[in-house]
Amino acid sequence: MKEKVLIFGHKNPDTDSICSSIVREILDKKNGWEDTKAVRLGNINKETQYVLNYLGIEAPELIESVEEGQEVILVDHNEFGQSVEGIGKAKILSVTDHHRIANFETVEPLYYNAKPYGCTSTILFEEFKTHNHKIDKKEAILMASAIISDTLLLKSPTTTKYDIKALEELEKIVGIDIKEYGLEMLKAGTDLDDFTAEELVNLDAKSLDKNGVKFVIAQVNTVSIPEVLKRQEELETAIKNEIDKNGLNIFVLAITDILNSNSEIIALGDKVEIVEKGFNTKLENNRAFLKGVVSRKKQLLPNIDKKL
Repeated sequence: MKEKVLIFGHKNPDTDSICSSIVREILDKKNGWEDTKAVRLGNINKETQYVLNYLGIEAPELIESVEEGQEVILVDHNEFGQSVEGIGKAKILSVTDHHRIANFETVEPLYYNAKPYGCTSTILFEEFKTHNHKIDKKEAILMASAIISDTLLLKSPTTTKYDIKALEELEKIVGIDIKEYGLEMLKAGTDLDDFTAEELVNLDAKSLDKNGVKFVIAQVNTVSIPEVLKRQEELETAIKNEIDKNGLNIFVLAITDILNSNSEIIALGDKVEIVEKGFNTKLENNRAFLKGVVSRKKQLLPNIDKKL
């Protein structure tokens, strides 16, 4: 029996990574490609679990590495540092992504669909339309959930007119109030009580390396920044452990208020002055309030990146 082609998003998967993996498998099968299988590279967060519970479906299988020559499809990422162990020796057949292209190289040609949209599932939605496939309610919920998550109900600066149009069309298919559903889904992801400090700082963390500076930008969503900051001491201990373990120069934890669209960051490391310069602010007690900042891709990363 031929080995399955594995579809997966990035490590520490968010709702877009999981939903886009599942949707990509569905799309492949509608296109007559039966050999693909959605998998995941990390634990399911509570926001994504809300979606899976709502639909009554199981999470994709967890994998930790791939063997040399394994055929794979990447969604919602392309950087090898954010992918599975062994990705450098895998055979990448296709990528569907909405991030920058970095540290990416293949031996053979591939299908690559990258657009500067707010969400990978918006690109997949367009692929459904291109192939004239009817979208059922389950597929619509999966794609809508991913768009809601990545754009914070269309309030994030990453939101594009394509995300807005896709969500409007998907809402007609699902036949529910998308705003009401989306708020409940986002709120489910802000329940942080069960997580240890170590789990919180790794819940949604992206690692980067530029000009010899190794840094991580992690993000957690909440409806109350002060409530999360009650745990600042233990969060800082967990951050310091990550810095020591991985030889990092900077670790930024963004605590994002999804209702008021602001963030407070905790930043540690031997090069935190780069963070201060990036946001034209001074850290006080290792913290800084960033008004109107909610997006890692459009706001947090570029402001730090330009100062490296």
